[in-house]
Amino acid sequence: MESLYIGNLEASLPIIQGGMGVAVSLSGLASAVANEGGIGIISSAAIGMLVPDFSKNFREANERALRDEIRKARRMTDGIIGVNIMVALTDFTDHLIVAVEEGADLIISGAGLPLKMPDIIIADKKAENKTKFVPIASSARAAKLIFSYWADHYGVIPDAVVVEGPKAGGHLGFKNSQISDKSFSLEKLIPEVVSAMKPFEEQFGRSIPVIAGGGVYTGADMHKIMSLGAAGVQIATRLVPTYECDASEKFKEAYVNSKKEDLLIIKSPVGLPGRALRNKFLEDVESGKKTPVKCPWQCIRTCDYTKAPYCISLALINASKGNLKNGFVFAGSNAYRTTKIQTVKAVLDEMIREYANAGTAKEIMRQRKPRDLAPVVSA
Repeated sequence: MESLYIGNLEASLPIIQGGMGVAVSLSGLASAVANEGGIGIISSAAIGMLVPDFSKNFREANERALRDEIRKARRMTDGIIGVNIMVALTDFTDHLIVAVEEGADLIISGAGLPLKMPDIIIADKKAENKTKFVPIASSARAAKLIFSYWADHYGVIPDAVVVEGPKAGGHLGFKNSQISDKSFSLEKLIPEVVSAMKPFEEQFGRSIPVIAGGGVYTGADMHKIMSLGAAGVQIATRLVPTYECDASEKFKEAYVNSKKEDLLIIKSPVGLPGRALRNKFLEDVESGKKTPVKCPWQCIRTCDYTKAPYCISLALINASKGNLKNGFVFAGSNAYRTTKIQTVKAVLDEMIREYANAGTAKEIMRQRKPRDLAPVVSA
């Protein structure tokens, strides 16, 4: 298993921990992953809800909470720490500035196309400074659009790209009809994006790592997707039922106790489909029992809170705190496969073994000759 290089950053374990809001992946989970050689990610989504006075000044609370979490993570690890910042956030630019000022190693952005960047990001890129920028794309077309816009308007390009397939948890960058369509599978997307990055690699004279996310659960999954050209993987679902994950025990137990049939696609108030675990809260929403609530501050630009059946940020913060009566759990397509809560180290060690075993099995099959195969015995 080779290291993942993003600019001058080197992750000895080519795994990026996916950013999970609200308050699921904070300094605890991020630092634990970084300590194992991977890249730990803090999610900035509605992070101000961790602050008691958030309802009085949500924007300032977001900035303060994000600074605190980055600093906490720095005290717990010398490894690589990044921040996931959704493009759809109303205060997207504020979060970018905080992350750069606090010396985050990288910024990952999805839930929209991160085209127009504030001066602080571009200046940081041109100076070859510390913070790397990694957009999330759901297609080769989207990735090409982002890189072309940056190249044409700023004279720089992002440092890597995460390709997130339709098996991911949370909000999805796909239409409902595309989620189960094999034409949009991660296995198909990765080679397309790798190919789309080639012209930019030639133009700027450096490699652009393509990281695969969404449905990568085992080391065997990791081996398969990296054999298609991915330089690393992004995993989230498998790291939720860990002791270091910042969500409550009840949140983690929802994963452990889930069944395949519990996974469903919902229509989020922000206008995107999302994958979650069925519970009473979502059943009430589906039956029309939920009613709009007062919005403390429109944290997502695409959310029409006057028509929304519930506040998604409040529902997610409730869930992360274990109040599943008033919230629900986002989860990837493999959440039902979790059977216990364990340490981050145990999870990543298991993935490394699975990866090695997959590689060994593939090599054995490649080297075997027809005569080595067991003869077919007819009845």
